Amino acid sequence: MIAKTEEDFKGLKEIGEICGAIRNELIHCTKPGVTTKKLDEIAGQLFEKAGAHSAPKGEYNFPGYTCISINEEVAHGIPRERTIQEGDLVNIDVSGSKNGYFADTGTSFVVGKGEMILQKICDVAKEAFDAGLKHAKPGSKKSELGKAAHNVAKQHGLTVIKNLTGHGIGRSIHEAPEHIFNFHSPWDDETLKNGMVIAFEPFISTSEEEVFQSEDGWTFLTDESFVAQYEHTIILTKEGPIITTL
Repeated sequence: MIAKTEEDFKGLKEIGEICGAIRNELIHCTKPGVTTKKLDEIAGQLFEKAGAHSAPKGEYNFPGYTCISINEEVAHGIPRERTIQEGDLVNIDVSGSKNGYFADTGTSFVVGKGEMILQKICDVAKEAFDAGLKHAKPGSKKSELGKAAHNVAKQHGLTVIKNLTGHGIGRSIHEAPEHIFNFHSPWDDETLKNGMVIAFEPFISTSEEEVFQSEDGWTFLTDESFVAQYEHTIILTKEGPIITTL
């Protein structure tokens, strides 16, 4: 969407703050021994308390309020009775709506002490996001965000997942622009506009560049790689990007 009115900015910021707060609380509650289902139940309670709705559950009938992925699971992991262990790589992705406005945010982190490479890809995912954020402004080409993210990955001897992308957001969970790639994609490009709302989400991988869908019909996996994501919802303005989900 293109945010134009004070009501738009207020609504986008409100749901962004809600989703960011739920993400942060779930990270805080992620300890060895807790199940992903328990974390998701906490999210459901927080959505209800905030008067907001889970986007994956409400829009796609996803079997959970949030997507929680562990280790080989890259994205859209289904909350269940899987117990989180010390050293696990966990991704928590929270998206929701309130009063017709949507936000989407996610982050990957290591539970306690884990392999050094796991912390590295989490750190690089944040660095890649920050690099792309410098190009998140009206007048920039959409592909510049992905190019910046991919360059950061390569500088660290890593790569990006190419078949998971960012997207437009605002009045629905997924809208135009349909794709914001994590690599240079001049063949699918456009000029970013003032007020445009996007979810930018670099996925940094140790080696593989594509994920595949599991038999559950939701979860995206890799064969041998570890992958970390870092995502925020952003309103593009002439005065600079507004991150709604901090």
